[in-house]
Amino acid sequence: MTILSCTVASVEAITDTVYRVRLVPETPVTFRAGQYLMVVMDERDKRPFSIASTPAENAYIELHIGASELNLYAMAVMDRILQERAINVDIPHGDAWLRDDSTRPLILIAGGTGFSYARSILITALEQQPGRDISIYWGGRELSHLYDLNELEALSVQYPNLKVIPVVEQPAEDWQGRTGTVLSAVLQDHASLAGHDIYIAGRFEMAKIARERFCNERGAVAAQMFGDAFSFL
Repeated sequence: MTILSCTVASVEAITDTVYRVRLVPETPVTFRAGQYLMVVMDERDKRPFSIASTPAENAYIELHIGASELNLYAMAVMDRILQERAINVDIPHGDAWLRDDSTRPLILIAGGTGFSYARSILITALEQQPGRDISIYWGGRELSHLYDLNELEALSVQYPNLKVIPVVEQPAEDWQGRTGTVLSAVLQDHASLAGHDIYIAGRFEMAKIARERFCNERGAVAAQMFGDAFSFL
Protein backbone atom coordinates (compact mmCIF):
# COMPACT_ATOMS: atom_id res chain seq x y z
CA MET A 1 0.00 0.00 0.00
CA THR A 2 1.07 3.57 -0.73
CA ILE A 3 0.02 6.93 0.72
CA LEU A 4 -0.65 9.37 -2.11
CA SER A 5 -1.60 13.01 -2.09
CA CYS A 6 -4.49 13.76 -4.45
CA THR A 7 -5.98 16.97 -5.74
CA VAL A 8 -9.73 17.16 -6.24
CA ALA A 9 -10.45 17.52 -9.96
CA SER A 10 -14.25 17.56 -9.72
CA VAL A 11 -17.19 16.95 -7.42
CA GLU A 12 -20.61 16.21 -8.90
CA ALA A 13 -23.77 15.79 -6.85
CA ILE A 14 -25.46 12.98 -8.80
CA THR A 15 -28.32 12.49 -6.31
CA ASP A 16 -29.31 14.32 -3.14
CA THR A 17 -26.97 12.05 -1.16
CA VAL A 18 -24.39 10.68 -3.63
CA TYR A 19 -21.34 12.53 -4.94
CA ARG A 20 -19.09 11.56 -7.84
CA VAL A 21 -15.58 12.63 -6.87
CA ARG A 22 -12.61 12.56 -9.21
CA LEU A 23 -9.15 12.73 -7.70
CA VAL A 24 -5.84 13.28 -9.49
CA PRO A 25 -3.02 11.49 -7.62
CA GLU A 26 0.48 12.89 -7.49
CA THR A 27 1.66 9.80 -9.40
CA PRO A 28 -0.31 7.26 -11.49
CA VAL A 29 -1.91 4.57 -9.34
CA THR A 30 -1.76 0.80 -9.66
CA PHE A 31 -4.61 -1.36 -8.37
CA ARG A 32 -6.91 -4.22 -9.40
CA ALA A 33 -10.53 -3.80 -10.44
CA GLY A 34 -12.61 -4.28 -7.32
CA GLN A 35 -10.10 -2.96 -4.81
CA TYR A 36 -10.65 0.02 -2.55
CA LEU A 37 -8.71 2.88 -1.01
CA MET A 38 -8.61 4.42 2.43
CA VAL A 39 -9.10 8.16 2.80
CA VAL A 40 -6.60 9.32 5.41
CA MET A 41 -8.31 11.64 7.89
CA ASP A 42 -5.43 11.36 10.37
CA GLU A 43 -2.86 8.77 11.48
CA ARG A 44 -5.47 6.64 13.25
CA ASP A 45 -8.49 7.37 11.09
CA LYS A 46 -8.64 5.88 7.60
CA ARG A 47 -11.99 5.45 5.87
CA PRO A 48 -12.63 2.91 3.06
CA PHE A 49 -14.23 3.68 -0.30
CA SER A 50 -14.49 1.46 -3.37
CA ILE A 51 -12.75 2.67 -6.50
CA ALA A 52 -15.26 3.21 -9.31
CA SER A 53 -12.67 3.89 -12.01
CA THR A 54 -10.67 1.10 -13.65
CA PRO A 55 -6.97 0.22 -13.50
CA ALA A 56 -6.64 1.41 -17.10
CA GLU A 57 -7.79 4.87 -16.02
CA ASN A 58 -4.73 5.37 -13.85
CA ALA A 59 -4.46 9.13 -14.33
CA TYR A 60 -7.39 9.71 -11.98
CA ILE A 61 -9.43 7.97 -9.29
CA GLU A 62 -13.22 8.08 -9.25
CA LEU A 63 -15.20 7.57 -6.05
CA HIS A 64 -18.96 7.44 -5.46
CA ILE A 65 -19.54 8.72 -1.94
CA GLY A 66 -22.90 8.43 -0.26
CA ALA A 67 -22.97 11.22 2.31
CA SER A 68 -25.73 12.89 4.27
CA GLU A 69 -26.68 13.97 7.77
CA LEU A 70 -27.55 10.32 8.37
CA ASN A 71 -24.03 9.24 7.40
CA LEU A 72 -21.68 11.61 9.18
CA TYR A 73 -18.78 9.17 8.70
CA ALA A 74 -18.79 9.81 4.94
CA MET A 75 -20.00 13.41 5.28
CA ALA A 76 -16.82 14.32 7.15
CA VAL A 77 -14.82 13.06 4.17
CA MET A 78 -16.93 15.10 1.76
CA ASP A 79 -16.51 18.20 3.92
CA ARG A 80 -12.74 17.86 3.71
CA ILE A 81 -12.83 17.24 -0.03
CA LEU A 82 -14.99 20.32 -0.62
CA GLN A 83 -13.11 22.60 1.74
CA GLU A 84 -9.50 21.64 1.10
CA ARG A 85 -9.75 20.39 -2.53
CA ALA A 86 -7.05 17.86 -1.65
CA ILE A 87 -6.86 14.61 0.26
CA ASN A 88 -4.46 11.79 1.08
CA VAL A 89 -5.34 8.20 0.22
CA ASP A 90 -3.87 4.84 1.18
CA ILE A 91 -4.12 2.59 -1.88
CA PRO A 92 -4.75 -0.23 -2.80
CA HIS A 93 -6.64 -2.50 -0.37
CA GLY A 94 -8.87 -5.57 -0.64
CA ASP A 95 -8.71 -9.05 -2.14
CA ALA A 96 -12.18 -9.14 -3.75
CA TRP A 97 -10.73 -8.07 -7.09
CA LEU A 98 -11.64 -9.39 -10.53
CA ARG A 99 -10.14 -12.80 -11.26
CA ASP A 100 -9.46 -12.17 -14.92
CA ASP A 101 -8.17 -15.68 -15.60
CA SER A 102 -11.73 -17.04 -15.37
CA THR A 103 -14.14 -17.33 -18.30
CA ARG A 104 -17.17 -18.40 -16.24
CA PRO A 105 -20.35 -16.31 -16.55
CA LEU A 106 -20.08 -13.32 -14.27
CA ILE A 107 -22.75 -12.02 -11.86
CA LEU A 108 -22.28 -8.61 -10.24
CA ILE A 109 -24.56 -7.60 -7.37
CA ALA A 110 -24.64 -4.12 -5.90
CA GLY A 111 -26.77 -2.13 -3.54
CA GLY A 112 -26.67 1.68 -3.65
CA THR A 113 -23.16 3.09 -3.94
CA GLY A 114 -21.86 -0.47 -3.91
CA PHE A 115 -22.21 0.07 -7.65
CA SER A 116 -18.80 1.76 -7.58
CA TYR A 117 -17.22 -1.61 -6.73
CA ALA A 118 -19.22 -3.38 -9.44
CA ARG A 119 -18.54 -0.69 -12.04
CA SER A 120 -14.76 -1.06 -11.93
CA ILE A 121 -15.08 -4.83 -12.32
CA LEU A 122 -17.70 -4.57 -15.06
CA ILE A 123 -15.81 -2.11 -17.27
CA THR A 124 -12.56 -4.03 -16.85
CA ALA A 125 -14.19 -7.38 -17.65
CA LEU A 126 -15.85 -5.97 -20.77
CA GLU A 127 -12.53 -4.54 -21.97
CA GLN A 128 -10.60 -7.74 -21.33
CA GLN A 129 -13.26 -10.32 -22.30
CA PRO A 130 -15.87 -8.58 -24.47
CA GLY A 131 -17.64 -11.86 -25.22
CA ARG A 132 -18.03 -13.01 -21.63
CA ASP A 133 -21.59 -13.40 -20.31
CA ILE A 134 -22.16 -10.82 -17.58
CA SER A 135 -25.24 -9.94 -15.53
CA ILE A 136 -25.32 -6.94 -13.21
CA TYR A 137 -28.03 -6.58 -10.58
CA TRP A 138 -28.24 -3.11 -9.06
CA GLY A 139 -30.71 -2.37 -6.30
CA GLY A 140 -31.93 0.86 -4.77
CA ARG A 141 -34.81 2.08 -2.68
CA GLU A 142 -36.01 4.29 -5.54
CA LEU A 143 -35.20 4.39 -9.25
CA SER A 144 -33.42 7.74 -8.81
CA HIS A 145 -30.90 6.00 -6.54
CA LEU A 146 -29.64 3.99 -9.55
CA TYR A 147 -27.74 7.05 -10.61
CA ASP A 148 -25.69 5.60 -13.50
CA LEU A 149 -28.36 3.37 -15.00
CA ASN A 150 -28.14 5.20 -18.33
CA GLU A 151 -24.45 4.28 -18.60
CA LEU A 152 -25.26 0.63 -17.95
CA GLU A 153 -28.06 0.57 -20.51
CA ALA A 154 -25.74 2.10 -23.11
CA LEU A 155 -23.16 -0.59 -22.37
CA SER A 156 -25.79 -3.32 -22.79
CA VAL A 157 -26.46 -2.02 -26.31
CA GLN A 158 -22.75 -2.09 -27.09
CA TYR A 159 -22.25 -5.53 -25.51
CA PRO A 160 -25.21 -7.86 -26.23
CA ASN A 161 -23.81 -10.39 -23.74
CA LEU A 162 -24.34 -7.89 -20.89
CA LYS A 163 -27.62 -8.09 -18.99
CA VAL A 164 -28.57 -5.13 -16.80
CA ILE A 165 -31.17 -5.84 -14.12
CA PRO A 166 -32.20 -2.81 -12.05
CA VAL A 167 -34.22 -3.65 -8.94
CA VAL A 168 -36.29 -1.05 -7.08
CA GLU A 169 -37.61 -1.58 -3.55
CA GLN A 170 -40.17 1.24 -3.59
CA PRO A 171 -41.18 1.65 -7.25
CA ALA A 172 -43.31 4.40 -8.74
CA GLU A 173 -46.64 3.37 -10.21
CA ASP A 174 -45.29 3.43 -13.77
CA TRP A 175 -42.22 1.27 -13.03
CA GLN A 176 -42.20 -1.78 -15.31
CA GLY A 177 -39.01 -3.43 -14.05
CA ARG A 178 -38.05 -5.70 -11.16
CA THR A 179 -39.07 -4.95 -7.60
CA GLY A 180 -37.97 -6.21 -4.20
CA THR A 181 -34.34 -7.05 -3.44
CA VAL A 182 -31.41 -7.88 -5.67
CA LEU A 183 -30.93 -11.19 -3.87
CA SER A 184 -34.48 -12.28 -4.64
CA ALA A 185 -34.00 -11.28 -8.27
CA VAL A 186 -30.85 -13.39 -8.59
CA LEU A 187 -32.57 -16.39 -7.01
CA GLN A 188 -35.55 -16.01 -9.33
CA ASP A 189 -33.34 -15.87 -12.42
CA HIS A 190 -30.94 -18.74 -11.69
CA ALA A 191 -31.83 -22.33 -10.87
CA SER A 192 -28.12 -23.00 -10.36
CA LEU A 193 -25.17 -20.71 -9.58
CA ALA A 194 -22.57 -23.45 -9.53
CA GLY A 195 -20.94 -22.35 -12.76
CA HIS A 196 -20.77 -18.62 -12.06
CA ASP A 197 -18.32 -16.15 -10.60
CA ILE A 198 -20.19 -13.83 -8.25
CA TYR A 199 -19.08 -10.44 -6.94
CA ILE A 200 -21.14 -8.72 -4.24
CA ALA A 201 -21.06 -5.16 -2.89
CA GLY A 202 -23.46 -4.09 -0.20
CA ARG A 203 -24.14 -4.04 3.51
CA PHE A 204 -22.48 -6.76 5.59
CA GLU A 205 -25.81 -8.37 6.44
CA MET A 206 -26.79 -8.49 2.77
CA ALA A 207 -23.48 -10.10 1.82
CA LYS A 208 -23.84 -12.70 4.55
CA ILE A 209 -27.38 -13.66 3.51
CA ALA A 210 -26.36 -13.78 -0.15
CA ARG A 211 -23.43 -16.09 0.48
CA GLU A 212 -25.51 -18.45 2.60
CA ARG A 213 -28.52 -18.60 0.31
CA PHE A 214 -26.56 -18.82 -2.94
CA CYS A 215 -24.47 -21.69 -1.63
CA ASN A 216 -27.26 -23.56 0.16
CA GLU A 217 -30.08 -23.04 -2.33
CA ARG A 218 -28.35 -22.65 -5.71
CA GLY A 219 -25.10 -24.57 -5.33
CA ALA A 220 -22.80 -21.56 -5.65
CA VAL A 221 -19.14 -22.35 -5.04
CA ALA A 222 -17.77 -20.32 -2.13
CA ALA A 223 -14.35 -20.04 -3.80
CA GLN A 224 -16.04 -18.37 -6.79
CA MET A 225 -17.79 -15.72 -4.68
CA PHE A 226 -16.10 -12.43 -3.83
CA GLY A 227 -16.96 -9.40 -1.75
CA ASP A 228 -14.99 -7.16 0.58
CA ALA A 229 -17.71 -7.48 3.20
CA PHE A 230 -16.89 -11.20 3.48
CA SER A 231 -13.76 -10.27 5.43
CA PHE A 232 -15.95 -8.97 8.24
CA LEU A 233 -18.46 -11.84 8.44
